[in-house]
Formats: sequence, C-alpha cells, structure tokens
Amino acid sequence: MEGEEVPSYFLCPISLQLMKDPVTLSTGITYDRESIEHWIFASRRSTCPVSRKILPDSEILTPNHTLRRLIRSWCSLDGVAKQLLPAVKLPAVDAARVAELLELHPLAALRQLRAVVEESERGKRCVEAASGAVDFVVSFVVAGEEAHCAEALDILRSLRVSGADLVGRNPRIVESLTAILRRRGDSQIQSRANSMHLLDVLVREMSHDELAALGEEVFLEVVNVVREGVSQQATKAALRVLATACSCPTGRSRVKAVRAGAVAALVEVLLADPERRACELALVGMDQACRCAEGRAELVAHAAGVAAVATKLLRVSDAGSERAVRVLHSVARHAATPGLVREMEEVGAVAELCLVLQLECRRKTKEKAREILRLHARAWRASPCLPPSFHLS
Repeated sequence: MEGEEVPSYFLCPISLQLMKDPVTLSTGITYDRESIEHWIFASRRSTCPVSRKILPDSEILTPNHTLRRLIRSWCSLDGVAKQLLPAVKLPAVDAARVAELLELHPLAALRQLRAVVEESERGKRCVEAASGAVDFVVSFVVAGEEAHCAEALDILRSLRVSGADLVGRNPRIVESLTAILRRRGDSQIQSRANSMHLLDVLVREMSHDELAALGEEVFLEVVNVVREGVSQQATKAALRVLATACSCPTGRSRVKAVRAGAVAALVEVLLADPERRACELALVGMDQACRCAEGRAELVAHAAGVAAVATKLLRVSDAGSERAVRVLHSVARHAATPGLVREMEEVGAVAELCLVLQLECRRKTKEKAREILRLHARAWRASPCLPPSFHLS
C-alpha cells in the first residue's frame, strides 16, 4: 500500500487519517469514533464538524459497518496487516445500559463500569449522567477495601464530578480519602495518587469554614505526599491543597499545615528545582504558611529555607517572583533577627532584591522588594549590592 493514495472517503474529516472505527452522525457524516467522541464529549462541542448542524444532546454514533468492511478489504489488497483495524468493538453505551449494569452483583458492576469509562468519552459522560452510578462508585471508596477501592478510585478519577457533588453524596469522603493516603507500599501508589487528585477537587470547592474544619491528619498525609514524591501529578495536587487550605482567613489551617511539616516539605520541593508550575505552587504554599508566626519561625529555622526562596527570584515566572518576594517580606518584617539579616545577604537575597528593582517586574513585587531593602538598609549598606549611588526612595 506504500505510495498508494488512500481513498478520500476512507479518511476521517477531523483527523484526516484512515478510519479505524467509522461511525455516522444523525447529519449523515461519517467520522472515526475516537475523533468525533473527542469533538463532542471531551471538547463539549454540540455541532457536526462538517455540516455545522446542531446535534441533539442524545446524539447516537451509528457504526458504519459497510464502510468499515470496505476499508478492511482495501487494507488487505496489498497484504497490509488487518490489525490496523480493531477486530471487536464494544456495543454502544447509553444511560440505560449503565443503569442495567448497576443491577449486577456489586463487584461485577464495578468492573463493568470501569470498562465503560475506559472505553470512550461517551462512556464517561453516560456514567456521570446515570442515576445512582457515581454514588455506587463512591460507596466503594468509603468502604475502603483495598482491591475494590482502587478500581473505584480509577473510575472517579476519570469522571467530571464536582467536589460539592462528592461531599453531597457521602460526607465521609474526605475521611476516606485521607485513610487511603495513609497507606504505604508500591501497590498503593496509584490509589494514593488518585485520592490526592480527588482531595484536590474537594478542597478547591470548600468554603472557608470547611477549610478551617479540616483535621490535622489531612494536612499530615498531604505533606507526606509532597515529601515522598508519590507521582508528579500527585505532588502538584498536594501543593494545590496546601495552598488552597492555607488561604483560609482564620489562619487555623496555616497552623495545622505548619505543624504537619509543610514548611520543610516546601523547602525540599524548591531545592529540588521542579518544573515551573510545581515551583509556583510551592511558593504560593510558602507564602500562605509565612503569614503566621509559626510558619515564619519554621522557615527561618531551616538551614536552607531563606536560600531556597531567594534562589527562585527572577528564575521561575513573574508570579513566582512575586510570591518569593512576599515570603522574604514576611520574614524580613516580622522575624528579622540579626542572624536572619546577615543570612539574607550571605545567600544572595539582597542582590536578588536589587535586581528586582532594576528589571521588568510587577509593580507590587517592586514595592515589597524596595520595602525590604529600606527596612534593613543600615545593615546592608556596606554590601556591594547596594552602591552609594543607589537610592531607595
């Protein structure tokens, strides 16, 4: 088949690739199943890509068996392997089919639901929409039995379910996810990562009162995920949880996070020099933690704390630099012992703050950098970073 032109009607109008599983919309246009499902269900578009006609909410993708046979025959002409096309395709799934699955034995139903969500985007949307399906899956997470809990977490991780919806379905969900995070061992890595993702979803939608009510055990396990590096995505989710939870105005969550070891864990993240987004999240968490006296004390006491923050100035992003300056501003203003002032000069923080004033940075970042330099100008006046001609006014 090399060098031979593929018939145009064998190509998907979206991907322009040979169709493996042609399906036809109600508009009469045929697409490859994977491409059109992504168009409709993942991208949430409600029109036919070619005709631009509006599609009904219950659009059915009808398998085009005739075209499929033609493509298979054409692929076979020059001995091309038939595995180019899948031999078997699961039957189309709809909400009624998902409801039928829930009538099976619970363990069988759980496995079937997992197959449905893994099979296609349409399957995921059907499970989300089917009455009782998400509640059924959540019940396995709350029950906590390891083998079945892992499957349930895989399913929930694949679905678009809001945090408020999860809590509404079972108020014990936070407690259950925390218990899963407490598990150790290689076999628990995926379950812990999925639990961290779901906890991130939950925390982002919590009210200030709910954030303040989070127990210290939640913060302890979130910090452990950061320290242990369960996975890159799990670490980011844990950093988001810390940043969000510590934003609670009452300050109680900040103290709980600090007691759980958040400051030391965040310093370790910064020293590891992670990719940009993880670094920004770590700086946001550090900024929140340093808004309480306990957090500032932990940072100052850490042998590499101030240096870890200072090295991120002007090296991550504008948002990262702003957070780093805010952290330094907090300790320089509220925890400024003579030892700290000397340390800031020795680790290069003073030099970096001077650069902030000279380079293109956000106005608020410059203002805070200028205030830090003003606060301790006498101690740093002899520093080569602050030449006599340099004015702080």
